Amino acid sequence: MKSLGIKKLYYSISEVAKITDLEQYVLRYWESEFEHLKPQKNRAGNRIYTNRDIRLILYIKKLLRDERYTIEGAKQVLKDYTPEPDTGEQLELLDAPKPKAKIKDEQLRADVLEARQFLQDMLKKLN
Repeated sequence: MKSLGIKKLYYSISEVAKITDLEQYVLRYWESEFEHLKPQKNRAGNRIYTNRDIRLILYIKKLLRDERYTIEGAKQVLKDYTPEPDTGEQLELLDAPKPKAKIKDEQLRADVLEARQFLQDMLKKLN
């Protein structure tokens, strides 16, 4: 994410999904499982996450994925969890690998553009 000199206070669920490299449904599920994870909602009812929420999500991800805790085990560990004070740092979106379907679409688009250019060059030679 490009920094424009303005620090974000809140992130949408799609931004958090990119930052944490998790799917949105996983974030919503974890919200129902972990009592510490309760993002606020705006007037439209959309979840808005703070830097503190995102650090908690990354900690839960570490517990579940890296340290191989079960959800119940992670809940036990989180009972003693105290969030770090907010440092005001700007979180960056991860360059997560693109889904294969998008890669195929991009390759197809590139192939079509290449074929189009070839046909335009051939048309110029014929005229």
